[in-house]
Amino acid sequence: MTKPKKTHREVKNPTISSRYLADFMAASQQRKRTIIRDCKYRSIARMMQHKHARERISRFISSPELNLAWLQEQADDLREAIADDDFDRSVLDNNADYIDRFIKMQPNLILPDADYKWSPENEFTQINGVKINTDILFKAQRVTKTNKVRVGAGTIRYAKGKPLGAEVAEWQSAFMFGLCKDGASDGGATAEEKLCLTVCAQSGIAHPAPSDSTKRFNNMKAACATIAERWPNIQPPPNAVL
Repeated sequence: MTKPKKTHREVKNPTISSRYLADFMAASQQRKRTIIRDCKYRSIARMMQHKHARERISRFISSPELNLAWLQEQADDLREAIADDDFDRSVLDNNADYIDRFIKMQPNLILPDADYKWSPENEFTQINGVKINTDILFKAQRVTKTNKVRVGAGTIRYAKGKPLGAEVAEWQSAFMFGLCKDGASDGGATAEEKLCLTVCAQSGIAHPAPSDSTKRFNNMKAACATIAERWPNIQPPPNAVL
């Protein structure tokens, strides 16, 4: 008898991205369970990725010498790139659509006056037993009139046809602030809420960390402890083949 084709792989240790952690914090109880289940049991099916667009837009934000014409060239290059199959073609075209939408909405983008530096993806941190992909795409720094250093970090999110909800964005920006606050404590810099940003490429709006970000970050730490505790007992989706 032929073995059933695997549909999911199990992630043995608690792992989540800041994106999904923000979604988790703003979700209903039922949705929370689904988010964590999907983090533990990853679908083997090929998933739509937006790494191309995220990299190029974050580089645009971080590089004053780059303009919208350069960004449009990046979108055009993705559309003209050779794809191995129909799925890869769809990924490239979706990434180009992502950039096109950002270009259209870029006039809405208001960023604090600061120096921005592109940060390649895949920075990780550990919080209360959970490995977290920080999703940081760019970092920010400014110097005050009294020579105090203020720092922050940001990410970019996109869902075609659907602007990012303010509640989710504030949770993710609060996470950025918490990381920056912990990381800056020994370096003489101070994390600043307005420099911790979640940019919605669909609307062009940059959502800064709210004033209660320290409290929110502590709540996220507590949520991570709960996720780590429950992880071994999370069951796979119905009909999943591991």
